[in-house]
This record gives sequence, structure tokens and C-alpha cells, in this order.
Amino acid sequence: MSLEIARICRYPVKGLSAENLERVRVAPGEGLPDDRRYALAHGSTAFDVAAPEWMPKHNFLMLAKNERLAKLRTIYDSQTRMLTVERDGKQVVRADLGNATGRMLVEQFFSAYMSGETRGNPKLVEAPGHMFSDVARKVVSIIGLASVADIERVARAPVDPVRFRANLYFAGGRPWEEFDWIDREIAIGAVRLKVVKRIVRCAATTVNPQTATRDMNIPRLLQEGFRHVDCGIYAEVLNDGEIAVGDPIGTS
Repeated sequence: MSLEIARICRYPVKGLSAENLERVRVAPGEGLPDDRRYALAHGSTAFDVAAPEWMPKHNFLMLAKNERLAKLRTIYDSQTRMLTVERDGKQVVRADLGNATGRMLVEQFFSAYMSGETRGNPKLVEAPGHMFSDVARKVVSIIGLASVADIERVARAPVDPVRFRANLYFAGGRPWEEFDWIDREIAIGAVRLKVVKRIVRCAATTVNPQTATRDMNIPRLLQEGFRHVDCGIYAEVLNDGEIAVGDPIGTS
């Protein structure tokens, strides 16, 4: 069965909502543009903007610990750097992340909204060229919708694919087929990627992205149903190009 890209997502602020894209340009050794560009660091986190280094996700607000984040919807404009945050369909903050005043507005909102869940006042952090990925390398995450459907079979309930916060979701093929691509190259349209590892799933997947409740223990379902806690793969981009919804995936 042919494989094709069904959905493209980016997450401009680590831990906040997904944004759907119809197409995206990628570059070798980079993730999707503006994916995990920003993060909300705990006040106690010592992130050096001038010399950024990868840090484990517990240094930042994240769904694994802070499910209330899923109540928010965010819209980020890459051209103007304007971030809009909505709750229950109403705008709660809109700010220019390109200046100190805008960042302060965002920090003040999250300090109040996440009161009691932060270690000190949260700081909106960014560094040129840095990506707040869950792993130390810049990668694109990929999940087969057939694998999600297999998890639904075990769970006996619908599973929103956005629980897994992937960049690329593909349709077609068989469940868990993407695990066969480890250490191999694949092609998405004219873009080649090297698949580097499986994605180990954590408590973030227990959060329903629509209701912000912990209503399904995905890691336990994976362990009981499949004897592993993995879903999806990480891949490194090898060349410049564009990926679009509907693009075929080649694995030969």
C-alpha cells in the first residue's frame, strides 16, 4: 500500500498546541522551521541564551507534568513573531515575541495561569538556531496513522494522534512499519531523511489534547499490548526541499 503525508504539525512553543501546515521547507540538519523554537523555562532553570545547550524537558513547562497547558490554543506568526494564546476560544494574551515587552506579557500570563506548578516565575526562552527538542539532536518526528489505529484497537477507544505531538503523520502501510526504517534513508517527495531512532513515550501522551485531562495511560497500553513503550520515529533531514500534505513516502 502506498504511503503519503496526511498531516504536518509544528509546535512553536514547547508544550503548547500544534499548528497544522499544508507545506513546509526544510533544511539539512534542522527540524521544521519554528518547531520548538521557544520554551517556557522554570524560574530555577539556568538556560544560557548566549551559549545554548540541550537540556532535559523537566527544565521547562511540559505536558508530562503540566496538563493544564492543553487547555490553551496558540497561533504563531513566523513573519511578525506575534504569539496569540486563547483559552475556551477567547484571546487571553497576544504579544510580539521579538521584543522584551511582548515576552514579559507572555511570562506574566503563564506565571498566573500555572501558579503552583512552576519553580519560580516562568521565563520564555529562545536562542538563535536552538531547538527545544526532547532529544539532543535536531530531528523531525514521524508517526504512521496505522500504528495509532493499532493502539486504538488495544485501547478499545479513539486515540487522537496529536497526543504524540509528531511533525509528520502518514497514511497507508501497516502498523509499526516505520520501525523497520531505523538506520535507513527514506524520501518524502524530493526530501531525503535518515531515520535514527524510535520515540520512547512518556506521560505527556496520557493528556487528551482536546480536554486537557489525563484520560488514557498510553505508555501502559503500549507496554501491555506491544511489549514496548515506543510510538513513532525520529529522522534527520539530509537535503533542502519542501514537504507537503499528500507527498508520497519512498522507503526503498
